[in-house]
Amino acid sequence: MKEEKIITLANGYLMLFLFFATITGSVSAIFYTESPLYIISILLAIFIILPGFVLVQPNNSRVLLLFGKYIGTIKKNGLYWANPFYTKKKISLRASNFDSERLKVNDKLGNPIMISTILVWKVEDTYKAAFDVDNFENFVRVQTDAAVRKLASMYPYDNFADEGHQEDITLRSSVNEVSDALEKEIEERLSIAGIKVLEARIGYLAYAQEIASAMLKRQQATAIVAARHKIVQGAVSMVEMALEELGKKQIVELDDDRKAAMVSNLMVILCGDKEVSPVLNTGTLNH
Repeated sequence: MKEEKIITLANGYLMLFLFFATITGSVSAIFYTESPLYIISILLAIFIILPGFVLVQPNNSRVLLLFGKYIGTIKKNGLYWANPFYTKKKISLRASNFDSERLKVNDKLGNPIMISTILVWKVEDTYKAAFDVDNFENFVRVQTDAAVRKLASMYPYDNFADEGHQEDITLRSSVNEVSDALEKEIEERLSIAGIKVLEARIGYLAYAQEIASAMLKRQQATAIVAARHKIVQGAVSMVEMALEELGKKQIVELDDDRKAAMVSNLMVILCGDKEVSPVLNTGTLNH
């Protein structure tokens, strides 16, 4: 298997001077001598010298072929002159952005989700990009979509408290880990085309439309349960502290029934959604 070969060609400015000198001298000779033989030199300059010029702009390259044989690649910008029979294929070395379409796939738990990726890439090996794949730009698009589909099936969208198992990495919360895994997966696929991945990250992530409403309610319910759990823990601690302080300072002695009533009232006050309306007892504790 061949590899990329960087070559340097002849200075194009010298050949450009020779081209104009040939054209000017031939035209002058025809004018003064009235001989049509100098037309041959003009035709040679146009069809031999002129097609050999190669202009390479910054962050661009030219892949040179001679009757199907790979000669080399020019990456240094400037004006050059090469064999006029060379076929010159332009390949950009600039960084390119690719924003994939939103794909509908299933995550690890089987939930349908919509996902897209943003990819920044550039050609690193012009030989592989030109000859190892049919169309390297289309190859980037197809392989990126395939990598995103595979990544989505490896991780769940999110963790829920009612799931039988909890994942350390999820698509929604583990942004850095998922981006690293996506970049590695895409880079392995694009290496055959000589493509270097500069950055890969999730551009869009959401549940599919048919389950988005149900999943939103599920997320809200999970958040409410978690908040209630925290509230109850705090309320129990506060009730325990209240009973302990009353016992230490001997402000009032409570039997088991009064303690139960006090605990019940405090738990209602601390855990309730709405403000409670106090009821004043002007009699004894028993009334």
